[in-house]
Amino acid sequence: MNAEKEKIIVDAMASFIGHTVKILPDDVGAKLRELSEKETDPAAMAVYETMFRNLRLAEELDRPLCQDTGVVQFWVRCGSGFPMMNEMERLLTEAVLKATRETPLRPNCVETFSDVNTGNNVGKGVPVIWWDIVPDRDDCEIYTYYAGGGCSLPGKAEVFMPGAGYKAIIPFVLDRVTEYGLNACPPLLIGVGVGNSVETAAMNSKKALMRSVDSVSDDPKAAEMEKLLEEGVNAIGLGPQGFGGSSSVLGVNIVNTPRHPATLGVAVNFGCWAHRRGAIVFDRDLGFRSTTHSGFKG
Repeated sequence: MNAEKEKIIVDAMASFIGHTVKILPDDVGAKLRELSEKETDPAAMAVYETMFRNLRLAEELDRPLCQDTGVVQFWVRCGSGFPMMNEMERLLTEAVLKATRETPLRPNCVETFSDVNTGNNVGKGVPVIWWDIVPDRDDCEIYTYYAGGGCSLPGKAEVFMPGAGYKAIIPFVLDRVTEYGLNACPPLLIGVGVGNSVETAAMNSKKALMRSVDSVSDDPKAAEMEKLLEEGVNAIGLGPQGFGGSSSVLGVNIVNTPRHPATLGVAVNFGCWAHRRGAIVFDRDLGFRSTTHSGFKG
């Protein structure tokens, strides 16, 4: 019986991985359409047309919408009562192996120092899995993300002296966009993390990328900064794929957690125009649904 349950999870996750590297999340697709409809710059309009043609062909030909299918990452928000929690890490790894063969995914897992590609997107610590254990729940919510080279390259974390104040976040982010933003294939989703140290800020910035592109922080001051940063990045004028235009961002999301009074950790991560993240929820009976991809049936 347990083998049957394990197969349900592996097959569903492999299918979901394959679906989410071919089909954009509902919110990202809608945002791209919104940005394209208000664009007036001829070069930017042509780029959007190419993007939508790319998306259409990926679906029609059943191929990944970007050749760089990234390093597979999971953020698992698992209820403490979920019956398959003990097996989940192994099953997610098996799902990546299956998706690499069947989707197929491009092998992107290269061992550090030896520079040997494992050939199957799996290695020590890969796929990357972050855990949050949620008390008094028996379901399991899994976010998938495909960290491509272009959107990973601009990532940065730093700890500021507290005297710098929260205003230090704005030039930190804008400088990174100016220096490396083109590598991440705009329009960008910008995830900003604020916390105690480099690792907490970096994790917060990655979690920020899992939020919807049109979401707003529940912290009023963070929400105000999200708006200021979006306006500032758009003013830089990158436009889609760096060809200029009115919009350079899909959105700016900030996730902040408390810090030590003597430190101010800040990090930024980027999602490209083809922001391939997804979320799937398994109930305790292993029924599942996606909260990001309405067309996913498993």
